[in-house]
Amino acid sequence: MQAGAALAALGDPMRCAIFEQIARRPSPVGELSERLPVTRSAVSQHLRVLKEAGLVTDTAEGTRRIYRLDPRGIGAVRDWLDKHWTTALDAFAAYSDAQDEEGK
Repeated sequence: MQAGAALAALGDPMRCAIFEQIARRPSPVGELSERLPVTRSAVSQHLRVLKEAGLVTDTAEGTRRIYRLDPRGIGAVRDWLDKHWTTALDAFAAYSDAQDEEGK
């Protein structure tokens, strides 16, 4: 799983909303479309992108497919962020120190 694909998928506001709904409760397409301002077909298309990005998985339960978060995809995003976290904090500290120096 690549973090880039996951981040790109979440860059769409509706996919992000769908992802958040699934994070709250695993759901079938029909329930998701009832809670969101888009059609069932649109939800299905967004779920396909989220699934291809490795962020959600689905399982058959009777005649429905239940979508859940895929911890492997979320883990890939977290690993990517962790790699950059120290660098980002160091840059923030340097910026903060520079602002303090300007303020003196």
